[in-house]
Amino acid sequence: MEGAARPDAVRGRASCRHERPFSGKYWDHWDDGQYKCVGCGTPLFKSDTKFDAGCGWPSYYEPVNSEVVERIVDKTHGMVRVEVRCNNCGSHLGHVFPDGPEPTGERFCINSAAIDFSPGK
Repeated sequence: MEGAARPDAVRGRASCRHERPFSGKYWDHWDDGQYKCVGCGTPLFKSDTKFDAGCGWPSYYEPVNSEVVERIVDKTHGMVRVEVRCNNCGSHLGHVFPDGPEPTGERFCINSAAIDFSPGK
């Protein structure tokens, strides 16, 4: 049914839980296009910013622009990290870490359940 949220996406938005590494739809997906928020369709990441971080989740070195993601300090699970959410609808996307490649040095580690893919350049 077009327009309906995928069940895995609804669970991801509601609980902020994470999929297991190497289990998501997009961790090993390399087609040209854009990755959009599954909750509202906002373009989040371009395929040419995706890289293999070896972590088992889709990883990008930057969003399409600095305003599409919200960064929130996350102190759960006995660690401090930075959660990223869609700045339009608030959906949990994943986390950003300071160990990515140039040009940003950041690694946006994103749950496949939080994104959809649109092919094309």
